[in-house]
Amino acid sequence: MTSDSSFGNGLDADLAFALRLADTADTITMRGFRSADLVVRTKPDLTPVTEIDQAVERQLREIVETEHPDDSILGEEYGAERRDGASHTAATRRWIIDPIDGTKNFVRGVPVWATLIALASEDDIMLGVVSAPALGRRWWAATGHGAFSQGPEDAQPRRLTVSGVRDLVDASVSFSDPTGWPAGSLDRLHEATWRMRAYGDFWSHLLVAEGAVDIAGEPELNLWDIAALVPIVTEAGGRITSYTGGVPLDSALTTNGHLHDDALGMLSATD
Repeated sequence: MTSDSSFGNGLDADLAFALRLADTADTITMRGFRSADLVVRTKPDLTPVTEIDQAVERQLREIVETEHPDDSILGEEYGAERRDGASHTAATRRWIIDPIDGTKNFVRGVPVWATLIALASEDDIMLGVVSAPALGRRWWAATGHGAFSQGPEDAQPRRLTVSGVRDLVDASVSFSDPTGWPAGSLDRLHEATWRMRAYGDFWSHLLVAEGAVDIAGEPELNLWDIAALVPIVTEAGGRITSYTGGVPLDSALTTNGHLHDDALGMLSATD
């Protein structure tokens, strides 16, 4: 899927480039999805990686290094290392790539997985693109330009806005799994809110940006899992922080903004 900019003639060249990277990733991932000869191995952290994860990241790195040689890259599979073996960490601009977020789903043939692409300048994440081709959907945002999505039902890109829900008792919550949550916090959220479902991974947070879910949380993440989500959620009017309310680097709590302090309180409360 190649997304229309939705920003008119002012579309930033970096966003256009990121969308093109997503097109490239989609071609590779869909070629390998549900392939009978998919090669899967286990990484040292006991998470799976496929030859497709690696192929996507290699290809995107090659394009970035060719067209933006002064930018650095951080990816899930190859870290900050460039093709020439150098670690280009001093650059002001950094592309952050997760070739397949939801690899376990990808391996099992579940269509909920995506390529995540972000561009950061210093500590500010300027843009994010999330492409989920098996769902036929893509989300994107650039700072100051709003957040957008397009799927099979959308003739044109749709501008995203978070929900207006203000009371926990009316809130819908999504998460990936119960592992790693502060003791008792998931139960507290379950008891305090209207509905809880495990949509999982990137999708939980983007459903908040779409206004379909009001709170989403994942307690154990890496920067490449989070970076692309930040501008999409914030440009849709939501908030995304760590589980302690700081910058989301190793965990992510996403809300419509109205419920953020209440949700943080649920995470920090003691039984």
